[in-house]
Amino acid sequence: MSLRTVWVTGSSRGIGRAIAEQFARKGFRVVLHCQERTDLLKEVSEQLRSENCSVMCTCGDISSGRDVERMYSEIKQEFGPVDILVNNAGIALQEQLLTDCSEEQIDRILSVNCKGAMLCSKAVIPDMVSRKRGSIVNVSSYLGVTGCSCEAPYSSSKAALIGLTKSMALELAASGIRVNAVAPGFVDTDMNREFTESEKQSIRADIPLERFGEARDIANAVCFLALDETAGFITGQILCVDGGSSL
Repeated sequence: MSLRTVWVTGSSRGIGRAIAEQFARKGFRVVLHCQERTDLLKEVSEQLRSENCSVMCTCGDISSGRDVERMYSEIKQEFGPVDILVNNAGIALQEQLLTDCSEEQIDRILSVNCKGAMLCSKAVIPDMVSRKRGSIVNVSSYLGVTGCSCEAPYSSSKAALIGLTKSMALELAASGIRVNAVAPGFVDTDMNREFTESEKQSIRADIPLERFGEARDIANAVCFLALDETAGFITGQILCVDGGSSL
């Protein structure tokens, strides 16, 4: 089989970076992506190229259809159609009551976390359908499964990704395209660095496995679900990688 192309949105740091690194080191052509942190994206790409990995960079706002179309055009020009899409890019708000969230904050988090995944999927699906193969993995959250006080917009956006996953899986199965999601628990990344040590201790105490997740835990699950070799008969599923937090 020829080299396969993987597009990982939001891959300049954290979970997205770990996912991109794992695919690249497995020999896939990897499309890195960010919206603003081009310095970090350059760092990731230079590191992977130094390891003789095949990577390219894309930059843009995934909540903008025009940006998504431009990025996918750039990808096809350099690497060809995408075989595996990982919708990882996402944002979070500071913990606050829904009544304290502005309309602009709500619009932004839903646009990036949910609409962005729809637009990126919409871009790559026609080529996947024409070739009768492809895999999409959405990165949701265990909070999209359980809900969370003071995280209503974020939890809602991640729950929407779960609905999107199941709907696309049904819609695309006849075309040989699998769609699944990973729902991470608390992972010690930059997004969660705002928590104090006492707050982290409290969170850790509520995790049955009594530890935080690592970015590589999520990357392992994404790679498992993405590949036909390991998950060829799995579609429409939500894999919670949360140390038991959603139980």
